Amino acid sequence: MTIARPRTLVAMSADVADRLLQAPVRSRLSTVADVDPGLVVTDFSQVDLTKVEVLFTSWGCPEVTAEVLDRAPALRAVVHAAGSVKHHLTDAVWQRGIAVSSAAAANAEPVAEFTLASILFANKRVIDIARAYREERRTGDWDRLYPGFGNYRKTVGVVGASRIGRRVIELLRPFDLDVLVSDPYLRDDLGVPTVGLDELVERSDVVSLHAPDLPETRHLIDVRRLARMRDGATLINTARAALVDQDALTRELLSGRLYAVLDHTEPEFLPAGSPLYDLPNVLVTPHIAGSLGGELARMADLAVDELARHARGLAFEYAVEPASLSRSA
Repeated sequence: MTIARPRTLVAMSADVADRLLQAPVRSRLSTVADVDPGLVVTDFSQVDLTKVEVLFTSWGCPEVTAEVLDRAPALRAVVHAAGSVKHHLTDAVWQRGIAVSSAAAANAEPVAEFTLASILFANKRVIDIARAYREERRTGDWDRLYPGFGNYRKTVGVVGASRIGRRVIELLRPFDLDVLVSDPYLRDDLGVPTVGLDELVERSDVVSLHAPDLPETRHLIDVRRLARMRDGATLINTARAALVDQDALTRELLSGRLYAVLDHTEPEFLPAGSPLYDLPNVLVTPHIAGSLGGELARMADLAVDELARHARGLAFEYAVEPASLSRSA
């Protein structure tokens, strides 16, 4: 098979490029494409796009508008070395039949791993016990303090059969946990019971959110559904803050009735005076569940693999279908 090295332009923020395009990635990228990995575009108006056949993008890529495409008549594909393409690809890209690939599958892995760890720690009451042990410097009667704590036969409810939600279900299979899933768009069998959202929040010891941020999912977990959660249950949000009525959740957390692991909040970085920082039943992290540090290499490798497939004339393995965008992140 003849392999043509497509003329490729790197488009993302300079900071992302510094972290994403490490030496091994740059070497592979130069092998499969006609590209200058050192040229990182943050403004399409400043470069000649006439001969560009592929855009290699990531976070911070400027919008690919109809005007940009008019200046890029040879463009045939966009390879996105990150998750969602909604932030930079406009309708014009789909209207012109440009093929698009995303590394969302690679970005899903660390989020699912973070979620798995959060679930196991939540049921085991690790954060509570570690805090008490640190403060009191002696062991305690943990069975009395946390009756029934542990993971055996606990119920985990997964909200959203997204790529991440499905991966969480897979990672939970080796454990003696009962898993439920709720998703109005789910049509295939994931090997766990599918239930309505109200039933899921009522039955679950841990509720983990993996639905997209859409108008119809705003405050999916509202005051009514929070009230339905079991006393002592944990809400995990590694999806988007808009899925939860944060004021209602804060009231429940202040009462001590529920626990929460929040990787997304509104605003994204909480003000210094937020009570969520200090509550003993809350773990707040600053949007770290997704790909960071060494995990960026997984996304970069997948994207280069996709570019190599395109160079060989093959369809993308991780193609983005425009019809799915209305119900995806």
